[in-house]
Amino acid sequence: MRILVAGGARVDAGKTTFSTGLVARTDAVGFKPRAGNDYWFDHDDVRTATADGRLYGKDARKLAAASAGPVEPEDVNAVHRLWRPSAGGGTGILGRDDREFLVDRVGDGYVVNGTVELPEAVRDALPLADAPRVSSVGEFNGLMAERHLPAQRGLLADVETAERAVVESYADVARPFRDVDPDAVAVVEPGRVRVYDGDRYAKGCAVASGGPDAGQLEERVGDVTDLVDPETEARLPPLSADARADPKSVADAYHHAYDAVLATAFE
Repeated sequence: MRILVAGGARVDAGKTTFSTGLVARTDAVGFKPRAGNDYWFDHDDVRTATADGRLYGKDARKLAAASAGPVEPEDVNAVHRLWRPSAGGGTGILGRDDREFLVDRVGDGYVVNGTVELPEAVRDALPLADAPRVSSVGEFNGLMAERHLPAQRGLLADVETAERAVVESYADVARPFRDVDPDAVAVVEPGRVRVYDGDRYAKGCAVASGGPDAGQLEERVGDVTDLVDPETEARLPPLSADARADPKSVADAYHHAYDAVLATAFE
């Protein structure tokens, strides 16, 4: 069983809360192929990870903790990017004018932005002495082909071999993997979840992208859901912070929504 959880709203869609409850409900492993957090806005989370010489985010930590068996955040998250707000305009290596990337953890290694000065706490905490530094888009693209893509393929193999897998996408990206079709897709947004047949959703992704030869741009959730009708939808009540922190409580509160997802996955 493979279930994809995507977000209908780019910020705070509720993907991770929904995913951890679904992981608890199905006794699955929860995966977050790509993730990132901000040295400024998520500073406590960054400090928690770097205190142990590691780099991961709270989403991967929550999914790992909810998963069946002994699972670490890095086991379920192939690539984690550390950002910080950009202090003075300009687009930087990755073309963003509001923030700049500092470090990528790729598998168990790192890639460093060689055009910025890293915070001292990051330099001291992480094993970056032998990590490659990139200073141009061309260098970055080369390293992505050399390191990022193999790391993602390795995680994809773990998803494919897992008996039960819940894969959480990132931002408003429709699917993190193009090479595997989920059994069902849950598109989560504040107040509701729409449930899609996995095959139909995958076909919608192909149409939204223009086909397999149209390029490598990621499809957005809204572009896909404009093309595909959901099998059903369910309301999601708001949960307290304590309830959101407990996957079993989430599983109880959202049991009706999970019933709908599993019915679609196994129909």
